[in-house]
Amino acid sequence: MLEPAYQVDVVIVGAGIAGLSAAHRLTSAGVTTAVLEAASCVGGRMATEKVDGFRLDRIGQLLSTSYPELRFTPGLEHLVLRPFAPGVLLHRDGRSHRAGAPASGGSARGALHAVRALASAPRGAAAPPGRSGAPVGGAMDQARLGAALSRIAGMPVERLLARPELPAAQALAARGVPARTVDGFLRPLLAALLCDPELTTSSRCADLALRAFAGGRLCVPEGGADVLPELLARALPPGTVHTGVRATSVSTTSVTTAEHGEIRCRAVLLATDARSAAELLPGLRVPGFHPVTVVHHTTDEPAAAFSTGASLLLDADRGGPVAHTSVLSNVDPSRAPAGRVLISSTVLGTPPEGVDTAVRIHLSRLYGTSTRRWETLAVHHTPEAVPVMRPPHDLRRPVRLLAGLYVCGDHRATSTVQGALHSARRATRAILTDLGATGSLHNADPAPTLPKAA
Repeated sequence: MLEPAYQVDVVIVGAGIAGLSAAHRLTSAGVTTAVLEAASCVGGRMATEKVDGFRLDRIGQLLSTSYPELRFTPGLEHLVLRPFAPGVLLHRDGRSHRAGAPASGGSARGALHAVRALASAPRGAAAPPGRSGAPVGGAMDQARLGAALSRIAGMPVERLLARPELPAAQALAARGVPARTVDGFLRPLLAALLCDPELTTSSRCADLALRAFAGGRLCVPEGGADVLPELLARALPPGTVHTGVRATSVSTTSVTTAEHGEIRCRAVLLATDARSAAELLPGLRVPGFHPVTVVHHTTDEPAAAFSTGASLLLDADRGGPVAHTSVLSNVDPSRAPAGRVLISSTVLGTPPEGVDTAVRIHLSRLYGTSTRRWETLAVHHTPEAVPVMRPPHDLRRPVRLLAGLYVCGDHRATSTVQGALHSARRATRAILTDLGATGSLHNADPAPTLPKAA
């Protein structure tokens, strides 16, 4: 018998959320698809380590209930999001202040009231004389910030993207935002959302992040970050995803692997991280990256002992290595065994020597309690955690490199889960258009068997 001209319609290299969501859209259109993943499991950077009943995210990316792609991506219908308390808690001068909360405690959509400064003095601490306890300044500054968040929440995306593009810090200053508001609220908030405490990120990307914050609630997926790729993988036909398969070269009509030799196809989609994609296609731009370190602790103290509740706590003083922290088991109880508390803290940039000790000292000040008896569960350092988005940043970088060769991932859009999923949708649309697949190509088995290497 003659060998077929191709063995599968599309080969996707990379089983992160971009590759898996693209595979779901393609198979739903009747396009036979094989997903190749070099690692032993799916998920890429959205990994969760299981330790003694705890579920510990490696990067701890924050999501938003306002991300459209979380609602519209096939395969994520059963995703459960666990929201933080409305707004955020800002720690400054030994006091905590809630800021950015919506007018009602339910949905965060719609207009926001002026940012509230609800000071709760922790264990005898007081603000130094002559300084306002509220991180964003007085009542007038709070009202202006609240009005600005309200406007951005309802602003159409295309209008927002038409604004002049500058580094975020320069753009905020050019718009007349007071320095105390930037340093007291916007910098720590954007650091948590973009992993960029210096605000070098494109102002358009920063505006999108603020829009998501103002229009929704910060949240985490129930059960851990790896729930997203696992849901997407389970929604695919059995045998679509092949782990432990390393691609060594790609073309418009084939992928060569170390384990199975050449796999012939009609199109190839690279859905890896930016560096891995550039190794397969020299000439692709590799951006810089923001390093992220996540430190997980547990303690026998009851969850009720933490006055922060289910809030995200940000350090407006920048008084230590921790950018933001939370009692994550208060947000998502499935992250910790019954009766145990999980505190997850994020360090941005290069971590200091003795990072766990430095984090413990900082957390003692932020939470107003001793951390000596806390148990360290894990310290996860990811040098290339989040692609840098300095201006000029193309939010819709091309996903079609050639007819038959495509690329997607967070490095083609915004460096967020929303960006990764949106780039996958764009790439899928381009592939289906080029293959002429408006509905179903054929009725072949959508889970091809890979050949053995010669």
